[in-house]
Amino acid sequence: MADMILKKSALADFIKSLSGSYKVFTPSREGQEVKFASNQGKVLLDFQNTLLSPKDFFFPQSERMFEYSTDPAAADAFILKDIATEPEPRLVFGIRPCDARAFVILDRIFKNDQYTDSYWFARREATTLIGLGCQNPCPTCFCLSVGGGPFSEEGLDVLACDLGETLLFKPLTEKGQQALDKAEGLAEADDKTSQEAARIKEQAEAAISSRISTDKIDEKTVMELYEAPHWEVVQERCLNCGVCTFVCPTCHCFDIQDEVAGKVGDRIRNWDTCMSWLFTQHGSGHNPRADKTSRVRQRFMHKFKYIPMKRGGDIGCVGCGRCIMLCPVNIDVRDVVRDMNA
Repeated sequence: MADMILKKSALADFIKSLSGSYKVFTPSREGQEVKFASNQGKVLLDFQNTLLSPKDFFFPQSERMFEYSTDPAAADAFILKDIATEPEPRLVFGIRPCDARAFVILDRIFKNDQYTDSYWFARREATTLIGLGCQNPCPTCFCLSVGGGPFSEEGLDVLACDLGETLLFKPLTEKGQQALDKAEGLAEADDKTSQEAARIKEQAEAAISSRISTDKIDEKTVMELYEAPHWEVVQERCLNCGVCTFVCPTCHCFDIQDEVAGKVGDRIRNWDTCMSWLFTQHGSGHNPRADKTSRVRQRFMHKFKYIPMKRGGDIGCVGCGRCIMLCPVNIDVRDVVRDMNA
């Protein structure tokens, strides 16, 4: 699979040519917010990252899973019917490498030795991801400290690099190569162009000055971390608002509810948050995380201790920095991890 190059002036035609085979999503700006949209207008390349994680491509904030009749006279009353449909082929252009790494982490969570989340994987398999290297990392980014990088290839089908007047495309999977084969305007890149992309990658990595260490967390026991005094300091500031979990690309808590209108019922999966007391409230009335300290501790222990213990050392954070930028009381995950690692 050879690296390919595209003139930026031909980017609109490139996207249009792909739209014949996929529903294509590209970054676009709406007011102050950058999000992925399926319009065929100008493709935004000059941005740092989207406000929200793109995990809702595969794990929607709210989705209907089953429907049923509540009419007692109906022969199929209260029998759940799966309403999942075959997802259409999609292509997401411009996704950041940190967010693509998050999908790999979630792949290992949504499929384990007991269960496979068919909703997640049906969308994953139908979607092709063309990443865009992160040449101007935010000051809150720390992807290099958690196993990633601004040009990480993990989870992507193609990685693109902005070279100024042109874009370099590096195919990484057969699915990515198939997408490039369908696109118009590409030409094979020469060695000099690939070398320039490698230089830009090194420059971007050097621009990330924010680093944390996690080596001592692995050495500490669960109870040693669990009973550490710094959790009381963190919880004093935390509002338990849940913003950090909703913008996080690896947070995946959900709740399933039945909603009934008239004689029709829907079983719906909605995002939830471990910051909410209701999330762990048992039917008996008991709540194992009834106080704020236990909920704050759970968020960080899950990402930096429990997931690494269960997933071969992989940290459940990709260092995108969204939670740092959006926390209303300026809780910085890097400071919390430094306390855990002290």
